Amino acid sequence: MIVGIPKEIKVQEGRVAMTPDGVFELIRRGHKVHVQKGAGVESYLSDESYLRAGAVILDTIEDVYASADMIVKVKEPLESEYGLIKKDQVLFTYFHLASDKKLTEAMIFSGAVCIAYETVIDKNGALPLLTPMSEVAGRLSVQQGAKYLEKPQGGKGILLGGVPGVKPADVVIIGAGVVGHNAAQMAAGLGAQVKVLDINLNRLRYLAEILPPNVETLYSTNMSITESLKTADLVIGATLLVGAKATHLVTREMLKEMTPGTVMIDVSVDQGGCFETTHPTTHTDPTYEVDGIIHYCVANIPGAVPITSTRALTNATLPYVIKLADNGWESACRQYQDLSYGLNIVKGDVVFKGVAESLSLPYKELKL
Repeated sequence: MIVGIPKEIKVQEGRVAMTPDGVFELIRRGHKVHVQKGAGVESYLSDESYLRAGAVILDTIEDVYASADMIVKVKEPLESEYGLIKKDQVLFTYFHLASDKKLTEAMIFSGAVCIAYETVIDKNGALPLLTPMSEVAGRLSVQQGAKYLEKPQGGKGILLGGVPGVKPADVVIIGAGVVGHNAAQMAAGLGAQVKVLDINLNRLRYLAEILPPNVETLYSTNMSITESLKTADLVIGATLLVGAKATHLVTREMLKEMTPGTVMIDVSVDQGGCFETTHPTTHTDPTYEVDGIIHYCVANIPGAVPITSTRALTNATLPYVIKLADNGWESACRQYQDLSYGLNIVKGDVVFKGVAESLSLPYKELKL
């Protein structure tokens, strides 16, 4: 199989979908890997390192798409890439289709096989390809929140951890999954007072046992969210419905009860966001203000630290890329149920129910 690795073209996206180590593993199994020139530069991976691993370096993104049987990416194809996708070509990347009807319709029209990292589910019910980037995003959300709480950035002018004799910041985290856990860990480590809200009591019990005393767990209801927001300095949205559009848990009406300069970071923005006032931003222009509240809604938060993120992501994706390359998509998905959950669109049909329901599109059950 020929595996193509294009350069990511999303604004300030420095990650790359495969390291030279991964290239070497595929090539020693008899596959070919075509890497676009400069694809790994921002992750500190040179073209020379890919050549040494055995890759073929191609000059343009068009060349990569045209030559490959399977495209492995980090982020969803952008509009300029739609026309490059071939019928029956396999695309393996983060798609987040449930919040983007235009992208979904383009993938349906392409006739490609779209396998989404974010819906691959292992035998333990975990999301092995979403987890590493959720870890990065959770930790980075606290770093960004601390920065935008500074007065020159438009925030209240409060130090997250306070100092002796001065109260620390109040951090509210909605969602106790991987993002929420990592955000709570970071915020608590900096000395903030942290509240984590979720509807999963077993998850709340687990976090209450392993996190320090300055982390409080609360059952999530409309009222508990509203009351928590009133005293919050930093709010992190960290909810997830696998493959489906996020539910708005923070409404615009709730913003009126918050103090000006509060920072809200929506890590769920890829799936539509869990704040009613969310719209995607970029690292170039990451924030906007609504009713005096600073919103940070960057849709590729881990892209800010590509050296870390690329390695964390490719450690997780490589075993699945190998399965797909060795067996072909259909046989691989038949043999490995976790990979089959990643199938979102197959040759013109939406085969993931959450995507179909979120976008009111026809759903077709796939029988492998």
